[in-house]
Amino acid sequence: MALFTRTTGLLINKFDEFLDNVEVGLLVFREGVKSYLHGDRESLERHLRKIEALEEKADKLQKEIENDMIVHSILPKDRVEVFRLLDRTDEIIDTTKHSLTEIYVEVPDIPDELKDDFLRLVEVSASAGDELIPAIRTYFTTPYLVRDKLIKVYFFEDETDKLSTEIKTKIFQRMPDLELAKKAHLRYVLHHIESISDRAQDVADLLTGMAIKVIL
Repeated sequence: MALFTRTTGLLINKFDEFLDNVEVGLLVFREGVKSYLHGDRESLERHLRKIEALEEKADKLQKEIENDMIVHSILPKDRVEVFRLLDRTDEIIDTTKHSLTEIYVEVPDIPDELKDDFLRLVEVSASAGDELIPAIRTYFTTPYLVRDKLIKVYFFEDETDKLSTEIKTKIFQRMPDLELAKKAHLRYVLHHIESISDRAQDVADLLTGMAIKVIL
């Protein structure tokens, strides 16, 4: 049974648009990092501007959704949890924007032999966010299917941790000629990239509990 009725169609549209912004933000983040690794700073800047606009729009939609739910007394018993869900999901696009900004500002020196590793980490970490979006949409239509949808979120979060550890091991144990300061900077960049999957896992944990509550 869907949580919303036909009378709340506008609110559902806003939810969908909010999730669309987060989803597109993940795509833009991927392309922005690729641009940087390919030495195209102009393209990186364009993608950064795009993700800033998406993040700003997501924030605006979040506030509108929260206001509408209060004004129209929608889901009064579950409102706090829905607000928390919105806030934590918004943290995903915030994290992509922050990570891309850090790369743009700090211009990390990523050795050629690590570029493919960084691209793989970006893809795996962002994939955790990708898989989260349909799970959130499912919560508002068929909540009993949410747990099945979240399996891939946890898979990609775990893969992100493993891959990040492999890259750090390579940096600190197999690249003796690399200065310690550069190694530390690369570790910092890795942390920002893998934090996207961490935020996705946070939302998945919250969503699991919310779905169980609705089913019971």
